[in-house]
Amino acid sequence: MIPKDILVKLYCEEGKSQKEIAVIQSCSLNTVCHWMKKYGIPRRSIRDAVYLRNNPNGDPFFFKEPKSLGEAKLFGMGLGLYWGEGTKASKNSVRLGNSDPNLVKTFMRFLIECFGVRKGDFRFSLQLFKDIDKDAATRFWSSRLGVRTDQFTKPTVSPSQSQGTYKRRSQYGVVTLYYHNTRLRNLLVSMLELSGTSTLHKEDNNTPL
Repeated sequence: MIPKDILVKLYCEEGKSQKEIAVIQSCSLNTVCHWMKKYGIPRRSIRDAVYLRNNPNGDPFFFKEPKSLGEAKLFGMGLGLYWGEGTKASKNSVRLGNSDPNLVKTFMRFLIECFGVRKGDFRFSLQLFKDIDKDAATRFWSSRLGVRTDQFTKPTVSPSQSQGTYKRRSQYGVVTLYYHNTRLRNLLVSMLELSGTSTLHKEDNNTPL
């Protein structure tokens, strides 16, 4: 027999897996499963189990409630940027794409200062026209955003377009910022729902190259 309080502590509070509990209690996996079912302790979903395995020390972010006018303005601006420029269709990551470095930097600052996200955990992808130098574009965005070049994935290249204001505005392509964390993505979406600024069913409005 495994006491209920032991199972609750190991599984629910400490985030141990059933296999780990079996080792700790020197019993079989079936025994752990039996007593969890007996006590009505719900099993984690596969998604939650994977998230816990990837984040054994808990969420790698925290929400810092605005305490000054400046912090409130940054929070409102960041949430507005996510509503207008972010890709809510992604279920596993926070994503935002744009051709304006200042806009992307503001969103980065929002995630860093309001949620404690580490700059080194951001990932970026570039969407470029065929005639744009990939290395030059990567160096440009790395410099303007203040991040490492190894945080960029392989660019997506589109056929060149010789006309149009969009081409002139995006001579270094469009950058998409990624922060891979399901819970932060869900938290931001829930904040949009509470603020009434998103239907969450709108199409991604980032214009493709």
